[in-house]
Amino acid sequence: MKKAIILIAVLMAAAAVAAFFYYKNLMGIWPSVSPPPEDIAEIVEKNQTPFPLKLPEGFSISIFAKGLSGARVMATDGMGNIWVSQTGEGKITMLEIEDGTVKNKSEIFKPHKIADLPSGGGHFTRTLGFGPDNRLYVSIGSSCNVCNEQDNRRAKIFSMNKDGGDFKEFARGLRNAVFFTWSYVDGKMWATEMGRDLLGDNIPPDEINIIQEGGWYGWPWFYGKNIEDHSWTTGIPIYAFEPISSHIDLQAHSAPLGLAFVPEEGWPKGYWYNLFVSYHGSWNRSVPTGYKVVRIKLDSKGNYLGTEDFITGWLTSSGVLGRPVDILVQPGGTMYISDDKAGVIYKVVYNGEI
Repeated sequence: MKKAIILIAVLMAAAAVAAFFYYKNLMGIWPSVSPPPEDIAEIVEKNQTPFPLKLPEGFSISIFAKGLSGARVMATDGMGNIWVSQTGEGKITMLEIEDGTVKNKSEIFKPHKIADLPSGGGHFTRTLGFGPDNRLYVSIGSSCNVCNEQDNRRAKIFSMNKDGGDFKEFARGLRNAVFFTWSYVDGKMWATEMGRDLLGDNIPPDEINIIQEGGWYGWPWFYGKNIEDHSWTTGIPIYAFEPISSHIDLQAHSAPLGLAFVPEEGWPKGYWYNLFVSYHGSWNRSVPTGYKVVRIKLDSKGNYLGTEDFITGWLTSSGVLGRPVDILVQPGGTMYISDDKAGVIYKVVYNGEI
């Protein structure tokens, strides 16, 4: 009887600990993992009312492509086609574009390995991009929420030649800088960065960083504006005394992914030099946040002026209709947004006055 009472007490204590952990960290997880309550492609194509997605006046949104499960990274080629990575499906699809519409979809089955990267564990996605210097850059996220990495390639950005040669470190201390791009004004590299989890609803901030060659950005010992993570203070390396601060702090757990600068041609003057950023949406927050595209206001020198919502409505009272991922912004007032939850690509067009 005594053993049974002890066992019951242990189980009740474990249940209480689990309930507290869930209440503190996982209350808002369900929108990110549960199926969409409705088909966003059908809603948009039929222009149903009330229309859930809200955009500024002068902008319209449509479904450009669908049936792309897990659509993530987008890239264009010299012929105007769009290539889409489908991470969950383990494939790449080329969208053949003709007269502004998708003429054909073709899956690509012959990848050629040019470099070995660490696999598995924690943040497993890898984003690639060619810089102004014609080198190929790759972001490699951390293997954990917060830890002292054993693999020297994790939580960093590397660069290499097109053929994979001259593989070298570019920047470090980046927990999960999933997406990056370059400013057309000064050629600097900008990256979105996801802060760590399990510190509450509002810390640490997610970030936008300007990436410098040889720079160290603080993870796992610092976050945001060089705030020390007091839950993780042991073993600070010798170079930790001078981390590079975030350029812009964002709402914690927004999960910023794709980012793209706004060109001048075809866009309102007030949008020039600005940055669109997709917030994939939270899981580690009691009240869900994100699930939208925001406009980061910048001046011509990249100074931060403020943030405002650009597209909202994916997060509803009954669930999440989609999760925006990558962004392609083009001259002529056109942008494309991938959605890995709904499996679609949206097309946004500016129809207002320039």
